[in-house]
Amino acid sequence: MLRVTMGSVEQRDEEQEDEGEEELRDGGVPFYVNRGGLPVDEETWERMWRHVARIHPNGEALGKEIRVASDLPKIPIPSVPTYQPTNTIPQRLEAIQKYIRELQYNHTGTQFFEIKKSRPLTALMDIAKEMMREALPIKCLEAVILGIYLTNNMPGVERFPLSFQSQFSGNNFHHIVLGVHIGGRFGALGISRREDLMFKPLEFRTLMDLVQEFEGAYRGYWHTLRKVRIGQYVSHDPHSVEQIEWKHSILDVDKLTKEELRKELERHTRDMRLKIGKPAPPSPTKDRRNSMGSPLRGPSSPIRRISRVERRPSGEKKVLEQKSATDMNGYQIRV
Repeated sequence: MLRVTMGSVEQRDEEQEDEGEEELRDGGVPFYVNRGGLPVDEETWERMWRHVARIHPNGEALGKEIRVASDLPKIPIPSVPTYQPTNTIPQRLEAIQKYIRELQYNHTGTQFFEIKKSRPLTALMDIAKEMMREALPIKCLEAVILGIYLTNNMPGVERFPLSFQSQFSGNNFHHIVLGVHIGGRFGALGISRREDLMFKPLEFRTLMDLVQEFEGAYRGYWHTLRKVRIGQYVSHDPHSVEQIEWKHSILDVDKLTKEELRKELERHTRDMRLKIGKPAPPSPTKDRRNSMGSPLRGPSSPIRRISRVERRPSGEKKVLEQKSATDMNGYQIRV
């Protein structure tokens, strides 16, 4: 029974991370995601305030005070970073991190933008545009999507998801940042409650050095780093229908020696370099792009599957071509 229970807890952790939840628990209660889009519907809005009332020391009184106030200060909207031709890549990355930080970390316990990791890149980039338009506080996974969008016009900068699973007082916590790599140096963009668990300048010579930097930060908060998940480089094409490969390598840090961890990270670095030379699948045409992978697309919308005819060897195709028109009456090719 204990083995089954532990297995189900680990599976639930994986499912929650795949759905984009930063932690298994936030403030001791489940972490919510706004799945109804914006503007926030009444049910989600009330649930958020009930959640605030539970997790804040003066939550109920504070919530009432804010909701009835008529003279709340206007929150400034951060300006999307712009660059001069003379700005270096490190300066541009720092400007992006400054913008992400100015959006502020979302402490409400309700993530405002639903990030489904299975969506194609073009759909996630649409969500990034919505995040900039709404200028609401964000959590770590939203910051990763935003970081990808804002670095798409930097072809020399390679980006990859870098996520961590840590443990403290028997509870598992998940966090993710956007790793960046250029000119033999690694760094990271992101957002967190903790200053040293997000932005890292481009000064780490290896992926091992970057991971160890985050591991040291976790130790400073009495967290034990259990797992590191590293994805592949993300396409720079904002209209790509590729899915982000979030977990190309999953490393059990507590089960690997330092040398074994180094070798695994070096292997992953080689894998990422190999992907650079591989051509990406073509982007959809303008007409198809509007209907493919949109965040507003209904959950029941059919997903195109490759026809079996398209996968057949050329010899079998010739057999099909010889069939009479009568035999083909009931046969349709899906496009």
